[in-house]
Amino acid sequence: MEIEGRDFMNTPPLKTVRFGGNVVATLAKFKQGDTSDYELLKHQLADPDIKDAQIINWLQEFRNCVTQLSKDHEQLIYVALRLPWLGRSPAVVEEYLSFLSNLVSAQTVYLRACLKMVVSNFKPSEFLSVCVDILITQYGYFEDVTSCFLMPILIENFPFVQKSSRTLECYVHNLLSGCCTVWLSFTLPRSVMSITFCQVVVQYGCLSLSPGDEDVCSVKSSPAGTNVMVHPVAERLDTLMVVLLAFIKDMCHVNGCLDVERTKDLYKDLVCVFDKLILPTHASCHVQYALFYLCSFRLALAEAFLEHLWRLLQSQSHPAVLRQSAAGYMGSFLARANFLPVATVRACLDLLVPWLHLYIDSQDSGSRAYCDITLHGPFYNACQAVFYTLIFRHRSILEGNMKKGLAYLQSLNLERIVMCQLNPLKVCLPAVTNMFAAITRKYQLVFCYTIIERNNRHVLPVVRSSVGGDCVSTNTNPLDSFFPFDPYVLKRSSKLIEPLYQVWEEPCSDADEDDFLRGETPETKGVMGMTPGSYESHLHSPSSTPSFKVFKWNIK
Repeated sequence: MEIEGRDFMNTPPLKTVRFGGNVVATLAKFKQGDTSDYELLKHQLADPDIKDAQIINWLQEFRNCVTQLSKDHEQLIYVALRLPWLGRSPAVVEEYLSFLSNLVSAQTVYLRACLKMVVSNFKPSEFLSVCVDILITQYGYFEDVTSCFLMPILIENFPFVQKSSRTLECYVHNLLSGCCTVWLSFTLPRSVMSITFCQVVVQYGCLSLSPGDEDVCSVKSSPAGTNVMVHPVAERLDTLMVVLLAFIKDMCHVNGCLDVERTKDLYKDLVCVFDKLILPTHASCHVQYALFYLCSFRLALAEAFLEHLWRLLQSQSHPAVLRQSAAGYMGSFLARANFLPVATVRACLDLLVPWLHLYIDSQDSGSRAYCDITLHGPFYNACQAVFYTLIFRHRSILEGNMKKGLAYLQSLNLERIVMCQLNPLKVCLPAVTNMFAAITRKYQLVFCYTIIERNNRHVLPVVRSSVGGDCVSTNTNPLDSFFPFDPYVLKRSSKLIEPLYQVWEEPCSDADEDDFLRGETPETKGVMGMTPGSYESHLHSPSSTPSFKVFKWNIK
């Protein structure tokens, strides 16, 4: 049916139908005690069949009297905030964003409600990051206030682990793009990343993934034709890592070129998150690869990260358990980051190995010169980091000039470390010990097998009970070993990690097998090398230590 050339059935009315007076008159009557038009207004705003033109008319009237919309009218504002503006015409979206901007500018009391409404609707297709940006722009100079309002809302609305991968993807996409990309001059990006990483650590930190676990790491075809991981939680973590890694890449590159200043800023934020959340979490699952990926963008970033770990390991002001974790990260990073040149690997060994010798000097003649993880935890983890690094990197050290490479390895005096009274081979992971022994025997650097056989004839190392009392023995993994950059098994996000990753190469081995530690890192329960009691244990290591002279880019 057409009237005057217009399709009557498919064309909205030129004028909207409404009842009651305009908003200004309605507010005036409300102030005098007449609430009839006020209730009618709320009813019309809550109409599920409200038209685009009606929404625009109401919002324009609200904007014209926004200074009158005090806390006395919060019920009316809450109805307006529930207007179905998402998915509407561009004119509605634009008018609604203008309304929000004017509202939070004139009435600060509604900032929290506006932010909560936006965050609860995080969907990539709706460009809600723009909406949040408009709200924060009004309070850019009230950064602490905005952060105080926004952070609890973001935490409250973060999807739980039971939610779908799509829900998680939508939320984190908006969380990062809306709250970080736009506010580079604020401290909010660090807070937002802290929320993201904290939720990942809390919800996915206990997820155990290994290359040999087919139940966890297998994939299946989705209805959309893409491959997804069979394990639902692993699939959600994979989705999350895809978003995180894409965000890092986008933040650091402008028109395909690395933006140095933005990259340095993001690095500093991620290191703060690492120190606060990731480093203290034992066996965190994959999320640490965000920093691994960022460090691949420029060698100076990787070297700065190694120097940061080195300082943590040396620091007597940090708990022993964190120093041990820093050593584990340092060794794993040196072993697995294929973008590190041999010069950087040698520079790190030139720090770690002399530190070990100095530590032996300070302990060998004292009353604590015996194998005890609680007393010497950071020392043992540093030893394992050195052994692990040499297992993976000895070929690159030797290639090119075998004579000079062997001379360098001999100069490390590894035999003294292995033979010392602290007996590091007794507490290191057996797979690491055995492979290190094989390599050092091949090049006649150290003969470890006599010590290994002697250790095998005795009980496992003594570990102090975290609840006090006498020392007890444990037959679990003594150091509670954790190699944070073990093989990356998440399927989709691994496409960004694999080109950067040093796989385990062994002669005559299956090329698809990457984990020579498989089956050698048992889950530890009860008394462990890193116990709550050892958290308060501080080692008195020598203060005169070398520094990273190879690092050329000081990130401040």
